[in-house]
Amino acid sequence: MPLGTLDRDPPPFFRQGPSALSKLAVCSALAFFLMVADARFKVMQPLRVALATVLYPAQWLAMRPVLAYQGASYYLSSLTAAQTAQQDIIKKHNLQSQRANQVEQLALENTRLRKLLGLRERLQSPATAAQVIYDAADPYSRKVIIDKGIADHIGLGSPVLDESGVLGQVTRVYPLVSEVTLITDRDHAIPVLNTRTGARGVAYGDVSLHVDAMELRFMAANADVTEGDLLTTSGVDGVYPPGLPVARIEKVERRVDAAFARIYCVPLALVSGAGHVVVLEAVTAQIPSRPVPEPPPVVSRRGVAK
Repeated sequence: MPLGTLDRDPPPFFRQGPSALSKLAVCSALAFFLMVADARFKVMQPLRVALATVLYPAQWLAMRPVLAYQGASYYLSSLTAAQTAQQDIIKKHNLQSQRANQVEQLALENTRLRKLLGLRERLQSPATAAQVIYDAADPYSRKVIIDKGIADHIGLGSPVLDESGVLGQVTRVYPLVSEVTLITDRDHAIPVLNTRTGARGVAYGDVSLHVDAMELRFMAANADVTEGDLLTTSGVDGVYPPGLPVARIEKVERRVDAAFARIYCVPLALVSGAGHVVVLEAVTAQIPSRPVPEPPPVVSRRGVAK
C-alpha cells in the first residue's frame, strides 16, 4: 500500500480527551488569568512562600561551594594586602628610626660644635678647628688622626682640645693630616694643677683601671687630694696654656708601706668619641723671639773703633 494513501489522523481508538490546540488555549488562558490575579490580588504569594521554604535547604546546599570559594578568595586577597601593608609599615618605621637617629646625632654634634665655638672664643691663643678622621692603627697606643697638617700651619707639640677639656697633643705632622696623642696614652704626661689646693703634679695616661683613665703620680701619701678634685693645666711645661680642664679625681688609694698615693683620674674630654677639636698654638711658639744684641764696638787705646 503506498505511503501517500495512509491516513495521518490517529485511529479512532486513540482519540481520547481534547486536542492539543485546545490544551494550549486552556493553559494559555489559565496562565494569563494567574498572572493577572497574582499581579492584582497576590493570590500566588502563599504558594510562592511555601515553595521557597521547601526549596531553601537545597538552595543552601547549592550555595555552600560558591560561598566557600568566595571566602577563600577574599581571605587570600586580604592576607596578601595585609602582608604588603605590614612590609610598607616596617619600611616606614625603619626609615623613621634612621631619621630619628640622624636627628639625635646631628643635635648632639650641633651642641658639641656650639660649645667648641664658645671655647674657641674664650681662648686667647691662636686656634684652628679640625675634625677627627680615624683612630691610629696601633692597638697599644691611644692616638687619632685629624684633617689638618703643615698646609694649615699646624705645629709639632700643639695642644688639642674638645668642648670639654684637653684631648691630647700633636706628636706628628704631615702635609695634610696630623697625629694626636691622647692624654690617656701610656707614654703621655701633662703637668696639672689641683684647683682646690693649688698643688702641682703630673698626670700620666693609665689603662690599668679602665680604658680611658689617667693617674696622678708622685703625690705623697699624705697629700691633700680627695675624690672629685678638678685638675687643670698648670702651664709650667710651655705647651699647654694654664687653666684648661684636664681631668677629675676618681679614686685615691693610700698605703702605709708606700711613699706615694695611687690617684686615678677620669679625663673630662671625650677621648673615645671626639669628632671636632681645636688645635692651639703651643705657648713657646707664641713667645716672640728676642733679637740678639750686637756686640759693642771695641775701642783701641788710640780711640779708634774696630
